[in-house]
Amino acid sequence: MLKNLHISRSNRGKMSGFTLVELMVVMLIIAILLAVAVPSYISAIKSAREAALRQDLHTMRDAIEQYTEDKQAAPQSLDDLVQAGYLRSLPIDPMTHSSDTWVPDSSDSLSSIDQSTPGITDVHSGSDQVGSDGTAYSEW
Repeated sequence: MLKNLHISRSNRGKMSGFTLVELMVVMLIIAILLAVAVPSYISAIKSAREAALRQDLHTMRDAIEQYTEDKQAAPQSLDDLVQAGYLRSLPIDPMTHSSDTWVPDSSDSLSSIDQSTPGITDVHSGSDQVGSDGTAYSEW
């Protein structure tokens, strides 16, 4: 009986756990999956940030246009849009993570006959990075 007890303990010790080869195979599979998934994840994040930038630019350009039509004067700063109620607040630039980096374009030309003073006509991102389409975000 003592002999059977000794055999069952030694068999149990050899049966439990994983071998080094099995662990290495599992780690290799995980590394391959990560190598495939991480670039896709980074690409998805960049696409989402670009979509947010397009939407923010569209919203601010519409607000500039409406302000200019309503007041017959272009806004002198982006804060004018917030103070007049055309925007609740300046959006955060998704590329620079700040609302202070927007670059407004001013023009001396008037967009309508009724407009009395020139001012901001367009806005761009303050980022120096390049988008997925090959153009700089500051040119969007």
